Amino acid sequence: MHTLTKAAAIIALMTTAACTNPDRFGAGNANSVDLNANGAFGADAMNNPSNPNSPAYFNQTIGDRVLFAVDQSTLSTDAMMTLDGQVGWLMANTDYTAVIEGHADEQGTREYNLALGARRANAVYEYLISKGIPASRIRTISYGKERPIATCAQAACYEQNRRAVTVISIGSMM
Repeated sequence: MHTLTKAAAIIALMTTAACTNPDRFGAGNANSVDLNANGAFGADAMNNPSNPNSPAYFNQTIGDRVLFAVDQSTLSTDAMMTLDGQVGWLMANTDYTAVIEGHADEQGTREYNLALGARRANAVYEYLISKGIPASRIRTISYGKERPIATCAQAACYEQNRRAVTVISIGSMM
């Protein structure tokens, strides 16, 4: 039993020592690639709001959300301008898909707000499709009043929560 314990300790020590060598894969090798490096495909490039192909650019420059009036799912002129920008971005970045989230303020029942959020998401969905985005790249979901971005019982908070948000990601829809 004592020999078995020593053998297990030696194996554990050797395994741990092998994992602590930072150059064990030849990081200094000229053939190595740093996937996290800044560049066209690095993590920073995709999070850079000045890169027109990045999700950060989409969210911050184009705009990822549109707002609605009380109890409405009709797109305003401002909403259509934002969505036109989204259409242009999605046309230029065909590897991305979109999920349209419909939201409502906290006024009303849960069921009513889920239905209202669905109508809002569907209004955005229909607009994007009418402008040429393939339906296979878009899906909708309603959160109703379950995911507020502002929580207070004031008109300013309610206005922020009456929205549809376009969430983009790389890949196909399932």
